[in-house]
Amino acid sequence: MPRRTPPAVSVTSAPQSLAADQSRRASRYLIQMGIRVACFLLAVLLWRHVPVWVSILLIVGAVVLPYTAVLFANAGRERVAGGTAVAPPELTTGPAPSTKDADDR
Repeated sequence: MPRRTPPAVSVTSAPQSLAADQSRRASRYLIQMGIRVACFLLAVLLWRHVPVWVSILLIVGAVVLPYTAVLFANAGRERVAGGTAVAPPELTTGPAPSTKDADDR
């Protein structure tokens, strides 16, 4: 019985490196936290100059953004679309042939 070899993985379907993935997530988090600070400052500075609902909307954004920023920052490599998971060869080719069966013949 011939052994099956696992299919080759295309270089273009390889996931990002760990360092690039962490850098991307950290920069996304910092951008969202910057938007949060801007929302809060605008809400405070514009409280008497714009309708109250605008300031409240900015405050809600400042409260909700940390939660979403942490969710996106912690969503790791498994979330990236297009990546291919590769199993070790021993899991794809099945169990190794037993030497006991060969000796019994």
